[in-house]
Amino acid sequence: MSIRRRTLAAAILPVVAASMIGLTVTLPAQAGPEPGASVQAQDDLVDRLEAAPGVTVVSEEAVPAPGYRFFFLTMRQLVDHTNPQGPTFEQRFQLLHRDTPRPMILHTTGYNMPEGAFRSEPTTLVDGNQISVEQRFFSPSRPNPADWRKLNIWQAATDHHKIVKALKPIYSAKWISTGASKGGMTSVYHRRFYPRDVDGVVAYVAPNDADNKQDKAYDDFFASVGSTPACRTALKNLQKEALSRRTEMVNLYDQYAAANDLHFDQVFGSTDKAFEMTVLDTEWAFWQYSSEADCGAVPTGAATDQEIFDFIDSVAGFSFYADEGILFYSPYYFQAATQLGWPQPKFRYLKDLLHYPNLYVANSSLPEELRSKHDPWPIADVDRWVRKDASQMLFVYGSADPWGAEPFHPSNKDSYTYTAPGANHGANIAKLGATEKAAATATLLRWAGLSAAPTAQRSAAVETLDKRDPRNIRRPL
Repeated sequence: MSIRRRTLAAAILPVVAASMIGLTVTLPAQAGPEPGASVQAQDDLVDRLEAAPGVTVVSEEAVPAPGYRFFFLTMRQLVDHTNPQGPTFEQRFQLLHRDTPRPMILHTTGYNMPEGAFRSEPTTLVDGNQISVEQRFFSPSRPNPADWRKLNIWQAATDHHKIVKALKPIYSAKWISTGASKGGMTSVYHRRFYPRDVDGVVAYVAPNDADNKQDKAYDDFFASVGSTPACRTALKNLQKEALSRRTEMVNLYDQYAAANDLHFDQVFGSTDKAFEMTVLDTEWAFWQYSSEADCGAVPTGAATDQEIFDFIDSVAGFSFYADEGILFYSPYYFQAATQLGWPQPKFRYLKDLLHYPNLYVANSSLPEELRSKHDPWPIADVDRWVRKDASQMLFVYGSADPWGAEPFHPSNKDSYTYTAPGANHGANIAKLGATEKAAATATLLRWAGLSAAPTAQRSAAVETLDKRDPRNIRRPL
């Protein structure tokens, strides 16, 4: 048996929030087995996991809260699920075990796997078990050699299907899938191709670019977000000011890159081009992660070059568009370029200051050898299915989040959309108004087969599992 049975790590890995951005906390020591659970029962879980088809239990790690067990696992996946005799790769996922009769939450990350234990919001609300799966082609869950043609929404959905099929004999209660941002999109695609795998979907801040050529919704969003024009104007003026000082800004960027050992050889080719992309991204990134209350910090034309540079860096992140930042996200940009689509505001107010036409597209953020033609059919198909045939789908958006400008519109078959007022890309059920929060929670509990909300665990140790930050699509915090 490959697992290190109940081996405690010398230092627990950082807890990563439900949306997967790292959040370091100090955790208490291992809490031991659940009250009433025998050593034999504990061993039986390991044996059953090891016996699941294709599953390898890599390790059992220290648990930050009583009543839980935490495992790192892999699933042997086909590179091409249409070719059963073809090459395979190991896909990472993690399991936070509560109790086998409890509901299971399938957390589809859309990105890399979190490196620590956490509970997504649905897991907390149903007091359930949770799996969190690394998206194929995010390192190290990447075939070698990598045939990028096999990175598409159906192949990824089939990865999730295999994991569900392998573990349902162990966790036979209701299954709910969830994810935030691209993870929310991924949960929708899994439901599209394998609707019987789970009993409901809770998708947070999931974009739906059903017609990639029609992006007016994003221009409309940036023309109206916030309660007054003041913040919108300040951000646009900041972008103009930064581009007007291009020489000074790029000199600062060169110094920043040298000090941080950043390079621009594989994607953008120069700091000048990466600078322009970062400035274009500033308005989007501000509304994605900040709020109107933060507008007072936006520099004006009286600010120094360094003050403008530092603010843009704090909002959009100059390091992200260096090779060291952006190449990690190649699987996302590849999927955006080939199937998912990408948002492309017009930036008409910057037209005379830009040096690189049509820069704000997915292919711009990929090495040349991965740039591909867009196929609109798969996402149009998903959009039609969600509108007409899908059932048990719950979507949560934030009214101030640019990613929600093109949302999913579910059918009326036990499916719902909620929008948290003033919320950004961190929107969730907890941020809804009282009536909608109660309704959304009741729907989730019903889908999970629960007649009432479980008794909440309020200990500090358990709460370390519930720290949450929004999962980003286009840049890391």
